[in-house]
Amino acid sequence: MWFQYLHTGMTEKIIILDFGSQYTQLIARAVREANVYCEILPFSKPIAFDDSVKGIILSGSPFSVNDANAPQVAIKSLISKAPVLGICYGAQLTAKQFGGQVERSNKREYGRAVLHINEEDALLKNLVPASQVWMSHGDTILQLPETFRLLATTDSIPVAAFKNTDDNYQPLYGLQFHPEVYHSIEGKKILHNFLIHICGCKQDWTPAHFITDTVAALKEKIGSRKVIMALSGGVDSTVAATLIDRAIGNNLYGIFVDNGVLRKDEFEAVLTTYQRLGLNVKGIDAKHVFYDALAGKTDPEQKRKAIGKLFIDTFQEEASKIDGVSMLGQGTIYPDVIESVSVHGPSVTIKSHHNVGGLPEKMHLELVEPLRYLFKDEVRKVGRELGIPDELISRHPFPGPGLAIRILGEVTEEKVQLLQQADEVYIQALKKHKLYETVWQAGAILLPVRSVGVMGDERTYEYTIALRAVTSVDGMTADWAHLPYDFLAHVSNEIINTVRGINRVVYDISSKPPATIEWE
Repeated sequence: MWFQYLHTGMTEKIIILDFGSQYTQLIARAVREANVYCEILPFSKPIAFDDSVKGIILSGSPFSVNDANAPQVAIKSLISKAPVLGICYGAQLTAKQFGGQVERSNKREYGRAVLHINEEDALLKNLVPASQVWMSHGDTILQLPETFRLLATTDSIPVAAFKNTDDNYQPLYGLQFHPEVYHSIEGKKILHNFLIHICGCKQDWTPAHFITDTVAALKEKIGSRKVIMALSGGVDSTVAATLIDRAIGNNLYGIFVDNGVLRKDEFEAVLTTYQRLGLNVKGIDAKHVFYDALAGKTDPEQKRKAIGKLFIDTFQEEASKIDGVSMLGQGTIYPDVIESVSVHGPSVTIKSHHNVGGLPEKMHLELVEPLRYLFKDEVRKVGRELGIPDELISRHPFPGPGLAIRILGEVTEEKVQLLQQADEVYIQALKKHKLYETVWQAGAILLPVRSVGVMGDERTYEYTIALRAVTSVDGMTADWAHLPYDFLAHVSNEIINTVRGINRVVYDISSKPPATIEWE
Protein backbone atom coordinates (compact mmCIF):
# COMPACT_ATOMS: atom_id res chain seq x y z
CA MET A 1 0.00 0.00 0.00
CA TRP A 2 1.24 3.51 -0.84
CA PHE A 3 0.76 4.76 2.71
CA GLN A 4 2.75 1.93 4.26
CA TYR A 5 5.55 2.63 1.81
CA LEU A 6 5.43 6.32 2.60
CA HIS A 7 5.76 5.84 6.34
CA THR A 8 8.18 2.97 6.72
CA GLY A 9 10.38 5.37 8.65
CA MET A 10 7.62 6.11 11.17
CA THR A 11 8.90 5.43 14.69
CA GLU A 12 5.58 5.26 16.50
CA LYS A 13 1.83 5.10 15.94
CA ILE A 14 -1.40 4.48 17.79
CA ILE A 15 -4.07 2.24 16.28
CA ILE A 16 -7.70 3.26 16.85
CA LEU A 17 -10.13 0.39 16.31
CA ASP A 18 -13.45 1.79 15.13
CA PHE A 19 -16.69 0.17 16.29
CA GLY A 20 -18.83 2.74 14.47
CA SER A 21 -18.80 5.65 16.92
CA GLN A 22 -19.67 9.13 15.74
CA TYR A 23 -16.70 10.34 17.82
CA THR A 24 -13.94 8.13 16.36
CA GLN A 25 -12.48 10.93 14.24
CA LEU A 26 -12.36 13.14 17.32
CA ILE A 27 -10.20 10.54 19.08
CA ALA A 28 -7.81 10.56 16.13
CA ARG A 29 -7.66 14.35 16.05
CA ALA A 30 -6.90 14.50 19.79
CA VAL A 31 -4.07 11.99 19.37
CA ARG A 32 -2.61 13.91 16.41
CA GLU A 33 -2.81 17.17 18.39
CA ALA A 34 -0.47 15.53 20.90
CA ASN A 35 2.03 15.11 18.02
CA VAL A 36 1.48 11.36 17.92
CA TYR A 37 0.61 9.66 14.64
CA CYS A 38 -2.45 7.39 14.60
CA GLU A 39 -4.55 5.37 12.17
CA ILE A 40 -8.23 4.45 12.29
CA LEU A 41 -8.98 0.85 11.34
CA PRO A 42 -12.32 -1.00 11.24
CA PHE A 43 -12.49 -3.32 14.26
CA SER A 44 -12.64 -6.31 11.90
CA LYS A 45 -9.31 -5.56 10.22
CA PRO A 46 -6.27 -7.41 11.64
CA ILE A 47 -3.52 -5.20 13.04
CA ALA A 48 -0.06 -5.61 11.55
CA PHE A 49 1.91 -5.43 14.77
CA ASP A 50 5.50 -4.20 14.63
CA ASP A 51 7.74 -2.01 16.77
CA SER A 52 5.97 1.14 15.57
CA VAL A 53 2.64 0.22 17.23
CA LYS A 54 2.81 1.85 20.67
CA GLY A 55 -0.79 1.44 21.78
CA ILE A 56 -4.39 0.71 20.82
CA ILE A 57 -7.58 2.67 21.50
CA LEU A 58 -10.99 1.01 21.27
CA SER A 59 -13.72 3.45 20.19
CA GLY A 60 -17.33 3.80 21.22
CA SER A 61 -20.19 2.26 19.24
CA PRO A 62 -23.92 2.61 18.60
CA PHE A 63 -24.23 -1.08 19.62
CA SER A 64 -24.81 -2.57 23.05
CA VAL A 65 -22.20 -5.14 24.09
CA ASN A 66 -25.13 -7.48 24.83
CA ASP A 67 -26.50 -7.33 21.27
CA ALA A 68 -26.28 -10.61 19.39
CA ASN A 69 -24.42 -8.91 16.53
CA ALA A 70 -22.27 -6.62 18.71
CA PRO A 71 -18.80 -6.05 17.17
CA GLN A 72 -16.01 -7.98 18.89
CA VAL A 73 -12.22 -8.03 19.11
CA ALA A 74 -10.04 -10.34 21.19
CA ILE A 75 -8.78 -7.86 23.79
CA LYS A 76 -6.53 -10.40 25.57
CA SER A 77 -4.70 -10.88 22.30
CA LEU A 78 -4.29 -7.12 21.89
CA ILE A 79 -2.85 -6.54 25.37
CA SER A 80 -0.33 -9.31 24.83
CA LYS A 81 1.27 -6.91 22.33
CA ALA A 82 0.51 -3.29 23.31
CA PRO A 83 -1.25 -1.12 25.92
CA VAL A 84 -5.00 -0.71 25.31
CA LEU A 85 -7.49 2.03 26.24
CA GLY A 86 -11.20 1.26 25.85
CA ILE A 87 -13.54 4.23 25.51
CA CYS A 88 -17.29 3.82 26.26
CA TYR A 89 -18.24 0.72 24.22
CA GLY A 90 -14.55 -0.24 24.25
CA ALA A 91 -14.59 -0.12 28.05
CA GLN A 92 -17.84 -2.07 28.30
CA LEU A 93 -16.56 -4.73 25.89
CA THR A 94 -13.36 -4.99 27.94
CA ALA A 95 -15.25 -5.48 31.20
CA LYS A 96 -17.57 -8.09 29.69
CA GLN A 97 -14.80 -10.12 28.02
CA PHE A 98 -12.89 -10.39 31.31
CA GLY A 99 -15.92 -11.55 33.28
CA GLY A 100 -17.49 -8.32 34.52
CA GLN A 101 -21.20 -7.44 34.47
CA VAL A 102 -22.53 -5.01 31.88
CA GLU A 103 -26.27 -4.30 31.69
CA ARG A 104 -28.65 -1.92 29.99
CA SER A 105 -29.09 1.26 32.07
CA ASN A 106 -32.52 2.16 33.43
CA LYS A 107 -32.11 5.43 31.56
CA ARG A 108 -29.67 6.46 28.86
CA GLU A 109 -26.79 8.37 30.43
CA TYR A 110 -26.03 11.33 28.24
CA GLY A 111 -24.43 14.69 28.94
CA ARG A 112 -22.15 16.29 31.51
CA ALA A 113 -21.04 14.48 34.67
CA VAL A 114 -18.50 15.09 37.43
CA LEU A 115 -15.61 12.66 37.75
CA HIS A 116 -14.71 11.50 41.28
CA ILE A 117 -11.21 9.98 41.32
CA ASN A 118 -10.69 7.02 43.65
CA GLU A 119 -7.05 6.49 42.77
CA GLU A 120 -4.65 8.76 40.91
CA ASP A 121 -3.16 6.28 38.48
CA ALA A 122 -0.93 7.29 35.55
CA LEU A 123 -4.01 7.63 33.32
CA LEU A 124 -5.66 10.21 35.60
CA LYS A 125 -2.46 11.97 36.62
CA ASN A 126 -2.69 15.72 37.36
CA LEU A 127 -6.46 16.03 36.93
CA VAL A 128 -8.29 18.63 39.01
CA PRO A 129 -10.79 17.37 41.61
CA ALA A 130 -14.35 17.01 40.27
CA SER A 131 -13.36 17.28 36.61
CA GLN A 132 -16.25 17.54 34.12
CA VAL A 133 -16.64 14.65 31.64
CA TRP A 134 -19.15 13.78 28.90
CA MET A 135 -21.33 10.68 28.98
CA SER A 136 -23.06 9.07 26.00
CA HIS A 137 -24.03 5.46 26.60
CA GLY A 138 -26.95 3.10 27.14
CA ASP A 139 -25.10 0.30 28.99
CA THR A 140 -23.51 0.50 32.43
CA ILE A 141 -20.68 -1.52 33.98
CA LEU A 142 -22.21 -2.81 37.20
CA GLN A 143 -19.36 -5.08 38.33
CA LEU A 144 -15.67 -5.15 37.37
CA PRO A 145 -13.73 -8.38 36.70
CA GLU A 146 -11.64 -9.76 39.57
CA THR A 147 -8.26 -8.44 38.37
CA PHE A 148 -9.62 -4.94 37.61
CA ARG A 149 -9.30 -1.92 39.90
CA LEU A 150 -11.77 0.95 40.08
CA LEU A 151 -10.12 4.32 39.34
CA ALA A 152 -13.07 6.74 39.20
CA THR A 153 -16.84 7.06 39.51
CA THR A 154 -19.50 9.72 38.87
CA ASP A 155 -22.67 10.54 40.79
CA SER A 156 -24.72 8.47 38.32
CA ILE A 157 -22.50 5.47 37.49
CA PRO A 158 -20.45 3.15 39.72
CA VAL A 159 -17.62 2.61 37.21
CA ALA A 160 -16.29 5.58 35.21
CA ALA A 161 -12.63 4.50 34.86
CA PHE A 162 -10.73 1.31 35.61
CA LYS A 163 -7.51 -0.61 34.96
CA ASN A 164 -6.44 -4.24 34.75
CA THR A 165 -3.91 -5.12 37.46
CA ASP A 166 -2.76 -8.41 35.89
CA ASP A 167 1.00 -7.98 35.33
CA ASN A 168 1.04 -10.77 32.75
CA TYR A 169 -0.31 -8.32 30.19
CA GLN A 170 0.40 -4.86 28.85
CA PRO A 171 -1.55 -2.03 30.59
CA LEU A 172 -5.31 -2.13 29.98
CA TYR A 173 -7.61 0.78 30.84
CA GLY A 174 -11.26 1.64 30.35
CA LEU A 175 -13.20 4.92 30.42
CA GLN A 176 -17.01 4.94 30.50
CA PHE A 177 -17.02 8.60 29.35
CA HIS A 178 -15.71 10.25 26.17
CA PRO A 179 -12.37 12.06 26.78
CA GLU A 180 -12.12 13.05 23.11
CA VAL A 181 -15.07 15.49 23.07
CA TYR A 182 -14.91 19.17 23.92
CA HIS A 183 -17.24 18.83 26.94
CA SER A 184 -14.77 16.55 28.77
CA ILE A 185 -12.75 19.48 30.07
CA GLU A 186 -9.56 17.51 30.83
CA GLY A 187 -10.17 14.71 28.36
CA LYS A 188 -7.17 15.55 26.22
CA LYS A 189 -4.98 15.49 29.33
CA ILE A 190 -6.21 11.93 29.99
CA LEU A 191 -5.42 10.90 26.41
CA HIS A 192 -2.04 12.62 26.71
CA ASN A 193 -1.35 10.57 29.85
CA PHE A 194 -2.18 7.37 28.00
CA LEU A 195 0.00 8.29 25.02
CA ILE A 196 3.02 9.56 26.94
CA HIS A 197 3.07 7.90 30.37
CA ILE A 198 1.56 4.54 29.44
CA CYS A 199 2.47 3.99 25.76
CA GLY A 200 5.78 5.89 25.91
CA CYS A 201 5.20 7.89 22.71
CA LYS A 202 7.92 10.38 21.77
CA GLN A 203 5.57 12.91 20.12
CA ASP A 204 7.57 13.23 16.89
CA TRP A 205 4.61 13.70 14.53
CA THR A 206 5.14 17.30 13.33
CA PRO A 207 4.62 19.09 10.00
CA ALA A 208 8.38 19.41 9.46
CA HIS A 209 8.90 15.71 10.17
CA PHE A 210 6.05 14.81 7.83
CA ILE A 211 7.48 16.94 5.00
CA THR A 212 10.99 15.47 5.33
CA ASP A 213 9.72 11.87 5.38
CA THR A 214 7.18 12.41 2.61
CA VAL A 215 9.49 14.14 0.16
CA ALA A 216 12.16 11.46 0.68
CA ALA A 217 9.61 8.68 0.15
CA LEU A 218 8.17 10.40 -2.95
CA LYS A 219 11.63 10.69 -4.48
CA GLU A 220 12.28 7.00 -3.94
CA LYS A 221 8.86 5.83 -5.12
CA ILE A 222 8.49 8.06 -8.20
CA GLY A 223 12.11 8.18 -9.30
CA SER A 224 12.37 9.64 -12.81
CA ARG A 225 8.74 8.91 -13.73
CA LYS A 226 6.26 11.63 -14.65
CA VAL A 227 3.22 12.53 -12.54
CA ILE A 228 0.16 14.35 -13.83
CA MET A 229 -2.19 16.10 -11.45
CA ALA A 230 -5.45 18.02 -11.60
CA LEU A 231 -5.20 21.21 -9.54
CA SER A 232 -8.20 23.16 -8.28
CA GLY A 233 -6.74 26.10 -6.39
CA GLY A 234 -7.81 24.46 -3.15
CA VAL A 235 -5.68 23.75 -0.11
CA ASP A 236 -5.46 19.96 -0.53
CA SER A 237 -4.41 19.79 -4.18
CA THR A 238 -1.97 22.69 -3.80
CA VAL A 239 -0.21 21.21 -0.75
CA ALA A 240 -0.07 17.77 -2.38
CA ALA A 241 1.36 19.26 -5.58
CA THR A 242 3.97 21.26 -3.67
CA LEU A 243 5.16 18.12 -1.85
CA ILE A 244 5.41 16.21 -5.14
CA ASP A 245 7.18 19.18 -6.74
CA ARG A 246 9.75 19.18 -3.90
CA ALA A 247 10.48 15.55 -4.78
CA ILE A 248 10.47 15.53 -8.61
CA GLY A 249 10.37 19.16 -9.81
CA ASN A 250 9.10 19.67 -13.36
CA ASN A 251 8.34 15.97 -13.76
CA LEU A 252 5.07 16.97 -12.12
CA TYR A 253 2.62 18.24 -14.76
CA GLY A 254 -0.26 20.16 -13.21
CA ILE A 255 -3.47 20.93 -15.09
CA PHE A 256 -5.87 23.60 -13.85
CA VAL A 257 -9.18 23.66 -15.73
CA ASP A 258 -11.47 26.67 -15.78
CA ASN A 259 -14.84 24.90 -15.77
CA GLY A 260 -16.74 28.17 -15.88
CA VAL A 261 -18.10 27.84 -12.36
CA LEU A 262 -15.12 29.07 -10.35
CA ARG A 263 -15.32 32.17 -8.18
CA LYS A 264 -14.82 35.61 -9.71
CA ASP A 265 -11.31 36.04 -11.21
CA GLU A 266 -10.21 32.82 -9.49
CA PHE A 267 -8.69 31.18 -12.56
CA GLU A 268 -6.20 33.99 -13.14
CA ALA A 269 -5.43 34.52 -9.44
CA VAL A 270 -4.71 30.84 -8.79
CA LEU A 271 -2.47 30.50 -11.84
CA THR A 272 -0.47 33.50 -10.62
CA THR A 273 -0.03 31.84 -7.21
CA TYR A 274 1.13 28.59 -8.83
CA GLN A 275 3.71 30.54 -10.82
CA ARG A 276 4.98 32.14 -7.61
CA LEU A 277 5.30 28.67 -6.06
CA GLY A 278 7.30 27.49 -9.07
CA LEU A 279 4.81 24.74 -9.95
CA ASN A 280 4.69 23.40 -13.50
CA VAL A 281 0.99 24.07 -14.18
CA LYS A 282 -0.97 24.59 -17.41
CA GLY A 283 -4.26 26.51 -17.33
CA ILE A 284 -7.09 25.35 -19.61
CA ASP A 285 -9.94 27.77 -20.40
CA ALA A 286 -12.85 25.41 -21.05
CA LYS A 287 -15.72 27.35 -19.51
CA HIS A 288 -17.87 27.57 -22.65
CA VAL A 289 -17.59 23.82 -23.21
CA PHE A 290 -18.87 23.29 -19.67
CA TYR A 291 -21.72 25.78 -20.16
CA ASP A 292 -22.85 23.85 -23.24
CA ALA A 293 -22.77 20.56 -21.27
CA LEU A 294 -24.82 22.08 -18.43
CA ALA A 295 -27.49 23.59 -20.67
CA GLY A 296 -30.97 22.36 -19.76
CA LYS A 297 -29.83 20.40 -16.68
CA THR A 298 -31.58 21.23 -13.39
CA ASP A 299 -31.07 18.08 -11.29
CA PRO A 300 -28.06 18.43 -8.94
CA GLU A 301 -26.74 14.92 -9.65
CA GLN A 302 -27.01 15.48 -13.40
CA LYS A 303 -25.02 18.70 -13.05
CA ARG A 304 -22.35 17.00 -10.93
CA LYS A 305 -22.05 14.09 -13.34
CA ALA A 306 -21.92 16.36 -16.40
CA ILE A 307 -19.12 18.42 -14.85
CA GLY A 308 -17.26 15.30 -13.64
CA LYS A 309 -17.43 13.57 -17.04
CA LEU A 310 -16.38 16.66 -18.98
CA PHE A 311 -13.56 17.33 -16.56
CA ILE A 312 -12.23 13.79 -17.06
CA ASP A 313 -12.49 14.18 -20.84
CA THR A 314 -10.69 17.55 -20.74
CA PHE A 315 -8.03 16.27 -18.36
CA GLN A 316 -7.46 13.12 -20.42
CA GLU A 317 -7.11 15.15 -23.61
CA GLU A 318 -4.44 17.33 -22.04
CA ALA A 319 -2.70 14.33 -20.47
CA SER A 320 -2.44 12.64 -23.86
CA LYS A 321 -0.21 15.52 -25.00
CA ILE A 322 2.43 14.58 -22.38
CA ASP A 323 4.58 11.56 -23.22
CA GLY A 324 5.42 8.95 -20.62
CA VAL A 325 3.03 9.83 -17.81
CA SER A 326 2.48 6.82 -15.53
CA MET A 327 1.30 8.31 -12.22
CA LEU A 328 -1.61 10.47 -11.07
CA GLY A 329 -1.28 12.88 -8.13
CA GLN A 330 -4.34 13.56 -5.98
CA GLY A 331 -5.09 15.65 -2.89
CA THR A 332 -7.08 12.94 -1.10
CA ILE A 333 -7.22 13.54 2.67
CA TYR A 334 -8.06 11.28 5.61
CA PRO A 335 -11.81 12.07 6.00
CA ASP A 336 -12.28 10.97 2.36
CA VAL A 337 -10.58 7.66 3.19
CA ILE A 338 -12.51 7.12 6.44
CA GLU A 339 -15.87 7.82 4.79
CA SER A 340 -15.16 5.24 2.10
CA VAL A 341 -14.29 2.47 4.59
CA SER A 342 -17.17 2.27 7.07
CA VAL A 343 -17.38 -0.28 9.86
CA HIS A 344 -20.48 -2.06 8.61
CA GLY A 345 -20.35 -1.53 4.85
CA PRO A 346 -20.72 1.54 2.64
CA SER A 347 -22.67 4.50 3.91
CA VAL A 348 -25.75 5.80 2.15
CA THR A 349 -24.86 8.13 -0.72
CA ILE A 350 -26.10 11.62 0.10
CA LYS A 351 -24.49 13.17 -2.97
CA SER A 352 -21.70 12.34 -5.37
CA HIS A 353 -18.32 13.09 -3.83
CA HIS A 354 -16.76 16.29 -5.10
CA ASN A 355 -13.28 14.77 -5.47
CA VAL A 356 -12.25 13.71 -8.95
CA GLY A 357 -13.42 10.15 -9.56
CA GLY A 358 -12.81 7.69 -12.37
CA LEU A 359 -9.41 8.94 -13.50
CA PRO A 360 -7.16 6.09 -12.24
CA GLU A 361 -9.38 3.42 -13.82
CA LYS A 362 -9.88 5.31 -17.05
CA MET A 363 -6.25 6.28 -17.56
CA HIS A 364 -4.55 3.24 -15.93
CA LEU A 365 -2.34 5.43 -13.76
CA GLU A 366 -0.78 4.64 -10.40
CA LEU A 367 -2.02 6.94 -7.63
CA VAL A 368 0.21 9.26 -5.65
CA GLU A 369 -1.65 10.60 -2.58
CA PRO A 370 0.80 12.21 -0.14
CA LEU A 371 -1.96 13.67 2.07
CA ARG A 372 -4.04 10.51 2.30
CA TYR A 373 -3.69 10.22 6.07
CA LEU A 374 -3.89 13.89 7.08
CA PHE A 375 -6.86 15.82 8.44
CA LYS A 376 -7.67 19.22 6.90
CA ASP A 377 -6.11 21.24 9.73
CA GLU A 378 -2.93 19.14 9.42
CA VAL A 379 -2.84 19.83 5.67
CA ARG A 380 -2.94 23.55 6.45
CA LYS A 381 -0.10 23.22 8.97
CA VAL A 382 2.01 21.36 6.40
CA GLY A 383 1.16 24.01 3.79
CA ARG A 384 2.36 26.81 6.05
CA GLU A 385 5.54 24.87 6.79
CA LEU A 386 6.06 24.60 3.01
CA GLY A 387 5.76 28.39 2.64
CA ILE A 388 2.52 28.38 0.63
CA PRO A 389 0.86 31.85 0.80
CA ASP A 390 -1.63 32.17 3.64
CA GLU A 391 -4.41 33.48 1.38
CA LEU A 392 -4.44 30.07 -0.27
CA ILE A 393 -3.85 28.01 2.90
CA SER A 394 -6.70 29.71 4.77
CA ARG A 395 -9.04 29.46 1.77
CA HIS A 396 -12.41 27.94 2.55
CA PRO A 397 -13.30 24.51 1.14
CA PHE A 398 -14.94 24.85 -2.27
CA PRO A 399 -16.89 22.07 -4.02
CA GLY A 400 -15.51 20.49 -7.19
CA PRO A 401 -18.68 21.35 -9.18
CA GLY A 402 -18.18 24.91 -7.93
CA LEU A 403 -20.94 27.46 -8.40
CA ALA A 404 -22.93 24.97 -10.49
CA ILE A 405 -24.34 23.51 -7.26
CA ARG A 406 -24.82 26.98 -5.79
CA ILE A 407 -27.05 27.94 -8.70
CA LEU A 408 -30.27 26.08 -8.01
CA GLY A 409 -31.80 24.99 -11.31
CA GLU A 410 -30.24 25.43 -14.74
CA VAL A 411 -26.74 26.90 -14.99
CA THR A 412 -26.16 29.64 -17.56
CA GLU A 413 -23.24 31.98 -18.13
CA GLU A 414 -25.42 34.94 -17.13
CA LYS A 415 -26.40 33.30 -13.82
CA VAL A 416 -22.78 32.40 -13.12
CA GLN A 417 -21.69 36.01 -13.59
CA LEU A 418 -24.53 37.19 -11.34
CA LEU A 419 -23.57 34.77 -8.57
CA GLN A 420 -19.86 35.50 -8.96
CA GLN A 421 -20.47 39.20 -8.32
CA ALA A 422 -22.67 38.60 -5.27
CA ASP A 423 -20.29 35.98 -3.88
CA GLU A 424 -17.33 38.32 -4.35
CA VAL A 425 -19.07 41.07 -2.36
CA TYR A 426 -19.81 38.58 0.43
CA ILE A 427 -16.35 36.95 0.65
CA GLN A 428 -14.47 40.26 0.49
CA ALA A 429 -16.71 41.70 3.22
CA LEU A 430 -15.96 38.68 5.43
CA LYS A 431 -12.24 39.30 4.95
CA LYS A 432 -12.50 43.06 5.48
CA HIS A 433 -14.44 42.64 8.73
CA LYS A 434 -12.02 39.93 10.02
CA LEU A 435 -14.73 37.26 9.93
CA TYR A 436 -13.41 35.06 7.12
CA GLU A 437 -11.14 32.95 9.33
CA THR A 438 -13.79 32.56 12.03
CA VAL A 439 -15.98 30.44 9.74
CA TRP A 440 -15.24 27.06 8.13
CA GLN A 441 -16.98 27.74 4.83
CA ALA A 442 -19.01 30.56 3.32
CA GLY A 443 -20.61 31.29 -0.02
CA ALA A 444 -23.61 32.72 -1.81
CA ILE A 445 -26.38 30.65 -3.42
CA LEU A 446 -28.52 31.88 -6.32
CA LEU A 447 -32.11 30.79 -5.78
CA PRO A 448 -34.51 30.06 -8.67
CA VAL A 449 -36.89 32.57 -7.11
CA ARG A 450 -37.74 36.05 -8.30
CA SER A 451 -39.55 38.53 -6.11
CA VAL A 452 -40.91 42.03 -6.35
CA GLY A 453 -38.79 44.89 -5.13
CA VAL A 454 -38.66 48.67 -5.28
CA MET A 455 -35.58 50.71 -6.18
CA GLY A 456 -36.33 54.42 -6.20
CA ASP A 457 -39.55 54.80 -8.14
CA GLU A 458 -38.87 51.68 -10.16
CA ARG A 459 -40.51 48.32 -9.57
CA THR A 460 -38.10 45.38 -9.88
CA TYR A 461 -38.62 41.65 -10.33
CA GLU A 462 -35.25 40.06 -9.69
CA TYR A 463 -33.41 37.09 -8.15
CA THR A 464 -32.84 36.20 -4.49
CA ILE A 465 -29.43 35.40 -3.04
CA ALA A 466 -29.02 33.20 0.04
CA LEU A 467 -25.87 33.66 2.12
CA ARG A 468 -24.38 30.58 3.82
CA ALA A 469 -21.68 30.50 6.50
CA VAL A 470 -20.91 27.61 8.85
CA THR A 471 -18.52 26.82 11.66
CA SER A 472 -16.97 23.37 11.82
CA VAL A 473 -13.80 21.43 12.61
CA ASP A 474 -13.68 19.10 9.62
CA GLY A 475 -16.99 19.51 7.78
CA MET A 476 -18.47 16.28 9.17
CA THR A 477 -20.86 18.33 11.29
CA ALA A 478 -21.42 22.08 11.10
CA ASP A 479 -23.36 24.87 12.81
CA TRP A 480 -24.53 28.03 11.10
CA ALA A 481 -22.21 30.93 11.83
CA HIS A 482 -23.72 33.62 14.06
CA LEU A 483 -22.53 36.56 11.98
CA PRO A 484 -23.31 40.04 13.39
CA TYR A 485 -26.58 41.59 12.26
CA ASP A 486 -24.90 44.83 11.21
CA PHE A 487 -22.48 42.86 9.04
CA LEU A 488 -25.31 40.97 7.34
CA ALA A 489 -27.16 44.26 6.78
CA HIS A 490 -24.03 45.74 5.21
CA VAL A 491 -23.53 42.77 2.86
CA SER A 492 -27.21 42.74 1.88
CA ASN A 493 -27.10 46.44 0.97
CA GLU A 494 -23.85 46.03 -0.98
CA ILE A 495 -25.16 43.10 -3.03
CA ILE A 496 -28.52 44.74 -3.81
CA ASN A 497 -26.91 48.09 -4.66
CA THR A 498 -24.04 46.78 -6.80
CA VAL A 499 -25.26 43.56 -8.42
CA ARG A 500 -27.90 44.31 -11.04
CA GLY A 501 -30.40 41.45 -11.07
CA ILE A 502 -30.50 40.84 -7.28
CA ASN A 503 -33.11 42.59 -5.13
CA ARG A 504 -33.38 40.31 -2.08
CA VAL A 505 -30.84 38.67 0.28
CA VAL A 506 -31.58 35.98 2.91
CA TYR A 507 -29.34 34.18 5.43
CA ASP A 508 -29.35 30.39 5.94
CA ILE A 509 -29.52 29.37 9.63
CA SER A 510 -29.57 25.58 9.12
CA SER A 511 -27.03 23.26 10.77
CA LYS A 512 -25.52 19.98 9.54
CA PRO A 513 -27.24 17.68 10.33
CA PRO A 514 -30.06 17.80 9.36
CA ALA A 515 -29.13 20.10 6.47
CA THR A 516 -25.95 19.79 4.40
CA ILE A 517 -23.44 22.61 4.01
CA GLU A 518 -24.12 22.97 0.29
CA TRP A 519 -27.70 23.31 -0.93
CA GLU A 520 -27.22 20.76 -3.72
